[in-house]
Amino acid sequence: MNRRRCAAAAITVVCALAVLASPDVTHQAYAAPVPPPVSSSPPAVPPPPVELPPGVRPPAASGERSLEDIRLEIDGLYQKAAAATDAYNLAEEQAAKQSAEVVSLAEEIVRGQLRIDELKERAGAAARAQYRGGGLPPEAQLILTDDPQLFLDGAGRIQEGQKATQALIAELSRAQEDLRTYTADAGTQWQKLEANRTTREKAKREITQQIAAAEKLEASLAKDELAQLARLESDAALRAQSAWLGSGVLDDINRRSSERGRKAIQFATGQIGKPYVWGAEGPSSYDCSGLTSQAWAAAGRGIPRTSQEQWRLLPHIDIRDMRPGDLIIYHQDASHVGMYIGDGKIVHAPRPGRNVTLAGAGSMRILGVVRPDK
Repeated sequence: MNRRRCAAAAITVVCALAVLASPDVTHQAYAAPVPPPVSSSPPAVPPPPVELPPGVRPPAASGERSLEDIRLEIDGLYQKAAAATDAYNLAEEQAAKQSAEVVSLAEEIVRGQLRIDELKERAGAAARAQYRGGGLPPEAQLILTDDPQLFLDGAGRIQEGQKATQALIAELSRAQEDLRTYTADAGTQWQKLEANRTTREKAKREITQQIAAAEKLEASLAKDELAQLARLESDAALRAQSAWLGSGVLDDINRRSSERGRKAIQFATGQIGKPYVWGAEGPSSYDCSGLTSQAWAAAGRGIPRTSQEQWRLLPHIDIRDMRPGDLIIYHQDASHVGMYIGDGKIVHAPRPGRNVTLAGAGSMRILGVVRPDK
């Protein structure tokens, strides 16, 4: 009996354990959560922002352009505008000459036509005189006369009349040929005039596009960035000028300007502070070659209107022979010009948005030097 009770108790304990281990029970047992491992290092704290001096742009992020890149792009846009300005000014100058030539030829055509009309009138008068003489030519009338003296007088007049008629015919032919030449020349000049007008309009569009692109780029910058951009421009010019002076180029440049050169310098420096306007040649604004051409005109020496034509047509001077009043031509395409005034400086009209000012002669890439009064 006791054995049976013990066996029953053991079976009861085994069944209870089986029930507690089953997943289908209503009240499940859960293990206590395990705490996370404790790190021995302190939590990461973000570094404080770096304080930059006022007006200093932070370093460009990957893929972002720096202010130096922007400066170079703006310089490139303004150089393209300067080259287009030269093309515009040259087309304008040529168009003015061709327009004057067309007017002159038109006047010649009118005079030629009047001359032809006059000659035709004289020929008609001779024909009417012959008609009044009975319709017979002078030779026939002469044969019919019985008076020897009248015959001799008439023979002389016939010879004179023949010479006059031949001269009249020759003059009429020349007048007609001149008229044809004038007409052909006028047509050629008109075609050139129209071609230059097309060139001028194309250059004008190029100028406005390049300047607008540069101004848009500048307008996208904040005030402090614009100030930094100006410092970058100034620093770049100073580095170029210092390198130029460091080459010893001024060691042999101690020549005095000519009398006309002094007058040209006086005029050019008198325009300092006036704004750059492309295509302008005074008196209230100038572009670069407008300033130099007007300065030398004031000194009594006419020179080409554009920097490219000044480089092409004026006598070239070695830079070590340069003297005040000479013109320094800049950039590979000769798209800029300034007037050397001595002590390593030039006076020039820089670009849109700037005024006529003094600058280091070596602050831009020099192509060469020309002398208007050589």
